[in-house]
Amino acid sequence: MYKIVTKKKLNPDVYLYEIEANAVSKKVEPGQFIILRVDEFGERVPLTIADYNTDKGTITIIVQAIGSSTIKLSKLNEGDSIQDIVGPLGKPTEFEEAKHVCVVGGGVGSAIAYPSAKYLFNQGVHVDMIAGFRNTDMIILEEEMKAIANQCKIMTDDGSNGNKGFVTDALNQMMIDNPYDLVIAIGPIPMMRAICECTRPYGIKTIVSLNPIMIDGTGMCGGCRVTVDGKTKFACVDGPDFDGHLVDFNNLVERNKMYKDEEGHQCRLSKEGM
Repeated sequence: MYKIVTKKKLNPDVYLYEIEANAVSKKVEPGQFIILRVDEFGERVPLTIADYNTDKGTITIIVQAIGSSTIKLSKLNEGDSIQDIVGPLGKPTEFEEAKHVCVVGGGVGSAIAYPSAKYLFNQGVHVDMIAGFRNTDMIILEEEMKAIANQCKIMTDDGSNGNKGFVTDALNQMMIDNPYDLVIAIGPIPMMRAICECTRPYGIKTIVSLNPIMIDGTGMCGGCRVTVDGKTKFACVDGPDFDGHLVDFNNLVERNKMYKDEEGHQCRLSKEGM
């Protein structure tokens, strides 16, 4: 059992959990994830590690209560425990020798982008960060992102925070004045694909973090297969990070739709039980 030591509500649907997981906290690197089960009857849910503290022996995850298991998780509070946590899983993000990086997050993906930006900033890399949200009420981690970026631009679809537009609008403008040698994009699939098309003409290497259907997290089930550079890869062991310019996003979109009806049904049942 893994005890929840901190719970924060970041916006109406998103929660931060700091969890006691000593062994995981000592081995995790940016870009890696865990798989958890809320209880003994729960499904296996992959979640990227948003932060960690080796001194306290804790990891931090940020969860959007959108499916049956994440809604169940959102009902747990400080002092409660999670049944199982496996990790760290996946390959750490490979930053190579990047010196001028732009990290882009979309929605809850900003929480996944944050640890990479924090790591690079602490290594002395010039880091700019862009994050996009539907409106001001949905913004998360604004102060945390500003603290680990040389420049941080928060965009909203409706302009309710004073910066109306998409993350691509901000990136296109910032690329004019900044010689980025790496862009990291994490968020909804359409956003990551759009970012890759922004950077492609400039030849800027662009890393995306993929979130296909995943079950065991060890490469055995094959559920998380993606097509990269015409080859089949498994996000759980070959990723979750890949060169965005080589990802077959059409294939990724279609695979992620496979259980849309079933997921919607389970989500409705969970909400009715709240």
